[in-house]
Formats: sequence, structure tokens, C-alpha cells
Amino acid sequence: MIDIYAVGGYTEVGKNCTAIKIDDEVIVIDLGLALENYIKLTEDADIIKISPEKLMDAGAVPDISVLNKIKNKVKAIVISHAHLDHMGAVPYIASQFKAPVICTPFTAEVIRSILKDDKIKLDNEIKVLNSNSSIKISENIKIEFIHITHSVPQTVLIAIHTKYGIIMYANDFKLDLRPTLGKIPNFKRIEELANEGIYALIVESTYAKDAKKMPSESVAKEMLRDVLLGIDNKDNVIIATTFSSHLARLKSIIEFGKKLNRKIIFLGRSLAKYTRAGENVGIIHFSKKIEIVKYSKQIRKRLNKIEEDRGKYLLVVTGHQGEHNSVLYKIARGEFKFKLKPEDNMIFSCTTIPTPTNIANREALENELKLSGIRIFKDIHQSGHAAKEDLRDFINLVKPKNIIPAHGDKEMKNALVDLTVEMGYKTDKNVFLVKDGHKISL
Repeated sequence: MIDIYAVGGYTEVGKNCTAIKIDDEVIVIDLGLALENYIKLTEDADIIKISPEKLMDAGAVPDISVLNKIKNKVKAIVISHAHLDHMGAVPYIASQFKAPVICTPFTAEVIRSILKDDKIKLDNEIKVLNSNSSIKISENIKIEFIHITHSVPQTVLIAIHTKYGIIMYANDFKLDLRPTLGKIPNFKRIEELANEGIYALIVESTYAKDAKKMPSESVAKEMLRDVLLGIDNKDNVIIATTFSSHLARLKSIIEFGKKLNRKIIFLGRSLAKYTRAGENVGIIHFSKKIEIVKYSKQIRKRLNKIEEDRGKYLLVVTGHQGEHNSVLYKIARGEFKFKLKPEDNMIFSCTTIPTPTNIANREALENELKLSGIRIFKDIHQSGHAAKEDLRDFINLVKPKNIIPAHGDKEMKNALVDLTVEMGYKTDKNVFLVKDGHKISL
């Protein structure tokens, strides 16, 4: 018997957590934050020290009470990648389970960095498993990581091998054939597993209603090239912001910054955190080419010096969603004595994550920036998520017996159900819609 518990991420985008019970053993996959609620509580998109009780009261971490009756059966906590909506709750609630945290080297480095920076003690052992490798959890369960592309390095599909067949977890991913950092997806291994038989596929639905194939990260790189190398910015500062975990995008920004002969400076805690993690596992070597300034006091001093010759600099800053403790917010509000001037260039290499808090924060931030006459370039970005036609190709490749839509709200999941029905699946027969706190038995 297989029971799949939809703990988080099945009613909204974020707070991802799934528990899979195979007979008398349980695997927990992902422990993520609900970033909307987390930012409301902390006014920051970076991890800061805060009590688990406050996070639970705010709905910022998964409600794991649904697992109370089986928590002593948990054999492993398996993390798919290093985004906070998938691993941000590990420092706070992983110790509720007496089980190791299993993740890729990069994800492990990010978790360790969070623990170190905020002096949080984690009782769980962190076990590192490379992409395209497997680990035996027990006599009856094996976990395998399959390399897939996304907007953060070392993202994996998780295959749980059981005596009933393979359960595949696919949150988040895209099918990028021209990535700018790392390899293309491991299609060969996915096809081999499909031939063995995928009993159930838990798959993201975030962009299932978008009738397209999601463009490659190389397209986002060309968009950046057009902006950075195609504007007259000789005497003005260039400021860019993107997701701190998006090392491929940061790599492109550095590349074009060097072509402009700009001195590139990363400003902010989360940028330092992800850069350090990437360098520790050998994915990137940014610090040879850039300067990194982490804390507010140091940032304040550095900005004062930059003011003297602003045309020589490209600043990469935190604050792409308008978070109130971010570097960009403090620059825009004048909390740092760094005055923005007309014709300075502001590049948002990201989209606004469509939650009420983010939308309001970004709108307020942009209004502040516009008062200075700064040039603003928005949506210089391509998503790391599969769109409708990627999902069709992926399902055709995997050929799962059963499908559970995840990582989305009702509209997103219904769009994925519509796609599966087009492909010959039947609702409630082999496609199952579940909400947070519910379970299905297969």
C-alpha cells in the first residue's frame, strides 16, 4: 500500500512538502517556506533567525501535524533543490523527524550556510547525494536523484524505488536544451526509468495553463545582452537584481559587466550565501571576478565610495521583489546615502512573484525609483518552470500510471488535469487532485 500525504504546496505555490508512506516506512520530500507569509512576518526574503512557533502561527512553514501519527516512521527527508519554497523550513522543522536530510552538494551547502549564519542547530544529519546517484534507505526503498534543469544548480527529479514500482517527484523543473550553467536534463535515465514503470508521478502545475514551451535560459542571457550592451550608460551606474540562487543568471550578468569594463559588486546577504555555496562545491568561481559585500554597515561604506565614480560600477543587489530589508529598497528609500540620478539604469532580471505582498512591495519600490528619473528595465527573464507543452512532453516521456498535480493553486492544477485528460488520463481514476492536509491511497 502507498499513501501520499499532501502536506504543503497542493493548495498554493510554496510551502512544498509531500510525505510518501510505503507500507510501514515514510519518506518526506521537501520542507519549504510559504514565502508570501514569511515575507509578511520578517519583511525579508532571506532566512533570518526566528522561532518555529512564530513561523507556524504565520502559516510560513508546512503544517506537519497531518503526519503526527506516522512521524516516527519517517526514514529520510529528501530535498529536491535549494529554493526556499522547497528547503527553507529545514532549519526550523526538520528536527521534528528523527531522520537524515538527503540532498545534493549545493543544496547541502546552502542549508549549512543558513544554519551557520543564523546560529541554528540542526539535529538531523545532512547526507550528500550527487545528481544521477542513488542511496538505499532500507531493505525496500531506494532513493535516486536524476539531473534536471531549473533556475538553481543541482536540481533533481527524485525517484523512489519501491516493490510496487517507482514514484517520481518532479517539482520544479524545465526541459532546457541550452542551459548556460550545467548540463541538459538526463533524458536517457528518465527514459530508462519510464521503461521500468513509473507507478505515480507527482508533478508541478505552476505554468500548466501557458500554452507554450518555456524558453531556454540562453534566451534570458540574450535579453540581458541586449540591455546591458545596447544602452548608452557611459557615465551612469548600472544596478541589476535577480534571484540570489540563480547562479546561471548571475554568471551572465558578470560576463556582460566585464565586457563593459565595469567593476562588479554583489551587495546583500543572500547573494553572498548562494555565491559562497556555489564556490564551495566548485560550480562557480565568481569571487575571482567580483567583490561581495554582505552586511548593511559595510554596504553603506562601499556605496559612499562608489558615489565618487559611479560610471565605473555594475551593482548586483538584493530586493527584486521589493522586500523591505533588501539593499535595493534601502537605496530607493534613501536609507543609504547613495543618490540615484536620472539616466541611471535599473534592471529587473526577474518577474514579480504574483502574490499580493510581492505585487504591492514591487509597485511601491518602482514608484520610489521613478521619482529619481532612473531608467527601469523589467522582466529581463525566462522562468525555470515547465509550461504546458513541456509538461506534455515530460508526461509522454515518463508514461506514469498515476498523476498527482502539485506546486500550484486550484486554477494551475486544473490546467494540468485538463492537459492529462487531453492525453487520455481520467480524473479520479489515474489523475488525482488533492489539497494540503489530505492524502490519497494507491
